[in-house]
Amino acid sequence: MNEQLDFPVLNTKTVDGKRHYVTPEGNHYPSITTVLSPRGKDGLMKWRKRVGEKTANYICNKAATRGTKVHKMCEDYLNGEDMEHHKKDFFPYTLFTELKNQTFNNINEVIAQEVTLYSDKYRVAGRTDLIAEYKNKLSIVDFKTSTNARKDSYNENYYIQTTAYAEMFEELTGKPINQIVILVVTENGTVQEFVKDKQEYLPLLQETIEEWYK
Repeated sequence: MNEQLDFPVLNTKTVDGKRHYVTPEGNHYPSITTVLSPRGKDGLMKWRKRVGEKTANYICNKAATRGTKVHKMCEDYLNGEDMEHHKKDFFPYTLFTELKNQTFNNINEVIAQEVTLYSDKYRVAGRTDLIAEYKNKLSIVDFKTSTNARKDSYNENYYIQTTAYAEMFEELTGKPINQIVILVVTENGTVQEFVKDKQEYLPLLQETIEEWYK
């Protein structure tokens, strides 16, 4: 797949405290992460209550910072950027290196990184980490960092999210993507690869969006 694809540049807008994207036609669509945020919220609230707000905020902020740095390293590496300046962030760079060494040889061709996508059919939008051929199949690839190894069942929201990106991509380009890939690196350096078929998650995507718009 060598042809150049153009993706829309969408502005973001906050509506009722939630992130929305403005499409070229002027529609305001919520981000898919915003739409997914109510799922599993009960468990999150119980955890925050158990550990306390201060501890919860510290853990969440630390995880967010770690994840942002590893994402940026993945992006820069795949863009062929010089990585020397990233080495000062020793721990995120170590996690990135583990992820790269164990999974990046499966990335055959990069189509796009950090592009905004949207769907008039589903009335959602979002920004995907990576669209690439992964193990020779056109895929949506998402990079995740985690404190501990993840069970497959923990990833349902990730699968719905990447399924949404696959659907948006097909709607905008006419090219189907069926494979979704979640690559996880944990704080102890364990790397996990989860590869799924989006067909399994289309009903959940539809149901989640319908719930949101209710």
